[in-house]
Amino acid sequence: MDTSTMRGLTVADGPFASVHFDSSHNTEDAAKQLEIRVKEIEAALSDQQADAETVHAVLRAIRDGEPPVGKAGRSIVAARGSVVLDQRLAAPPPEQIVRYSALPYLLPLATHVDEAPSHVVIVTDRVGAEVTVHGDGRPHTETVEGADQPGHQVRGGGSAHHDVQNRAEESTRQNLEEVARHVTKAVERSHAKLVVLGGEVQSRSALHGLLPEAVRRITTEVDTGSRAQGASHEELDRRVHELLANRHLADLDDVAETFRAESGRDSGLAVSGLEAVTAALAEANVATLLVGSPGDTSVFTGPEPAQVAVGKAGLQALGVSDPEQRRADEAIPFAAVATGAAVVVLDERLDLWEGFGALLRHS
Repeated sequence: MDTSTMRGLTVADGPFASVHFDSSHNTEDAAKQLEIRVKEIEAALSDQQADAETVHAVLRAIRDGEPPVGKAGRSIVAARGSVVLDQRLAAPPPEQIVRYSALPYLLPLATHVDEAPSHVVIVTDRVGAEVTVHGDGRPHTETVEGADQPGHQVRGGGSAHHDVQNRAEESTRQNLEEVARHVTKAVERSHAKLVVLGGEVQSRSALHGLLPEAVRRITTEVDTGSRAQGASHEELDRRVHELLANRHLADLDDVAETFRAESGRDSGLAVSGLEAVTAALAEANVATLLVGSPGDTSVFTGPEPAQVAVGKAGLQALGVSDPEQRRADEAIPFAAVATGAAVVVLDERLDLWEGFGALLRHS
């Protein structure tokens, strides 16, 4: 998870309400089910003595939010009556999590947000394309069409036939050039990690060739999708979900393999365990924080988000007079956000000592 957009959390005053829940809107009674979740969230926050203003801010954000399309999840963090983070997730978390604590709880967000990074889905034909950008909020679709409409092919031969055919091909090329320009801008604005290109075979192949190299490298063609009125997008959605899932698993494989390789080298850029990871965070030397299963382990923190250590003595040596004991699964990811480190939650790919590891910026 890229934490650069979360830096605002580190200047907010806690305590924080951290809520991670199923926001799916794929059944007839979706609104009723959401209201049940709202009541559960309200009760859980009240049981944890959350202040009324913060509880109200969370509930208002849930009720006022635009419903997603299909299955989805959502992470909300609020403090002192204001929402400081509101992130949609590609899939619901396996369980609803509600915490009210001194630090925000970000691991469920890190687990699921990378499952569907910003991506662009294109359905094209000779006339133009439907370009849908999937980012932090609801998907946004724009129709892109060129100024000229390609003519139909004519039967027969001769110069008239070739003239019409040439004009149709030139019109199609101009239309697809316009689509390529629009897609390139959409990718740049959204920082998309994946582009999925569907639609007519010839049109999508031609459009693929018109995209700049940087966009082509992240573009995958799929043999589905149509701009015809009433056409189903079910198969296209399935393929996009499959591509995103495969990409996410490949990314986790890459991180795990890099960690193993660096761990096996003398002076490698990998450490594990609470002592080594907190020391690296204190030096702002963590490029990527890796999290496994930390359980209920605790660490000590100071008034600054990056001040985290296994024992009080390490912080007292830095002038922290009264270190506070906090949950490691809150304090360590929070320190990673404060120091600009990425956060990756791993599964059984790695057995991380004490539940934490790190890839370092330098040895």
